[in-house]
Amino acid sequence: MKHWLRSPAVWTASGIAAGALLIGLNVSRGGGVVTGTPAIAAQASQPLIDDNNLPLAPERWQGKVDYAALDGRIQRMMQDPEMVGLAVATVENGRLAFVNGYGFADREAGLPVTPDTVFRWASVSKGVAGTLAYRLAEQGKLSLSAPLATFNTSLKLAGGAENRLAIPDLLAHRLGLARNAYDGKLESGDSAPMLRNMLSTVPQQCLPGDCHSYQNVAYDAFSEIVGNATNMPYEMAVTQLLFAPLGMKSAGLGMTNLTGARNWARPYRRGGVQVLSDAYFRVPAAAGVSSNIVDLSRWMQAQMGQSPQVVSANVRAEIHRPRVATYRGGRSGPDSLIISHGYGQGWRSHIYDGHWLVGHGGAVNGYRAAMWFDPATQTGIVMLWNSGSTRPFRLPYEFFDQIYGRPYSDWLEMDKDPRMMAPQAMPPAQIANAVTTAD
Repeated sequence: MKHWLRSPAVWTASGIAAGALLIGLNVSRGGGVVTGTPAIAAQASQPLIDDNNLPLAPERWQGKVDYAALDGRIQRMMQDPEMVGLAVATVENGRLAFVNGYGFADREAGLPVTPDTVFRWASVSKGVAGTLAYRLAEQGKLSLSAPLATFNTSLKLAGGAENRLAIPDLLAHRLGLARNAYDGKLESGDSAPMLRNMLSTVPQQCLPGDCHSYQNVAYDAFSEIVGNATNMPYEMAVTQLLFAPLGMKSAGLGMTNLTGARNWARPYRRGGVQVLSDAYFRVPAAAGVSSNIVDLSRWMQAQMGQSPQVVSANVRAEIHRPRVATYRGGRSGPDSLIISHGYGQGWRSHIYDGHWLVGHGGAVNGYRAAMWFDPATQTGIVMLWNSGSTRPFRLPYEFFDQIYGRPYSDWLEMDKDPRMMAPQAMPPAQIANAVTTAD
């Protein structure tokens, strides 16, 4: 059955033809580089981020967005009892426009969140795998059309589907497996390679290659692919080919990259600090990255086209282009303005009020992360926080409403929440405890 997403007519009928974002879109089932991709914004000429000249103070927050108002919204959001610490940065027209930290990296020790605080990316890490796959293919170091079985990984699928599916199927979660297969066993301490070998016994949700069904254990077969194709560990390949060339000094994989940082965010859930688990560090391609908010901003800039020598236009076009419909969405909040949810190669995308947005969210115990950007305008927002709160996932849409000149909407659902008093109505001591501005 052909997905509705694979038809360009559906996208143009959705009202985005005037923006020329997805004209000629062709969603493939697998194989290598495909023609007919979204338009790529012109290469930016602005300099990349200067660590010594970050827009940390209000007088440096310049752009189309009213950052004083945005800062006020975030301060109010931090009064949510579930929130502990948060780092936020935005990019407008390819340039860093706003950076700030709120709350605590370690509440018990009184350690504030700053631009240097290292958080986990969780599933935002999947976009690193997608980018690396197409960079390696561009360099002739692996084939995107070769069957997964030729890479000698531990992945086994029902009916030997690993002999028919290719890397694009793996990175788009088109393996036919039940959603999040064996995540529970991974969290219980079972070996990821052993679990991948057992996936042939997992009931199928659909025919392999036909639908999207989100994975972590299976997705990390890509780390084995990289190791076998390059003769270097996945972590080293990511650092050498992506993070180091982009100047992402705080970014890395594994638990030690997080806990070895001078200022790292402890995990919290329902107000209590959590024991840090290594479960998803053991599937690095799926959820292994951590960094500070500035380096996550650098990563977003690279995905916008600011570093074409590292992430080329062709790579960006292929990894961001949706390959399969995810059938997500709703009728309330910002979801009421979102259509055409799709998944590319470690990247989600959708159309918000007529604008094509690319990004990903992530969640592991005690951490959340989000990145969303508009490729056409090279404008976007990144967030990292150390709690289980889902409220910040709605903040990007208040940001984009300002970018697109939309009327104000209380997407954060704070205006009627008695816990979310305006900061000026709070006692000064309570404000100090609720919000800590980055130094």
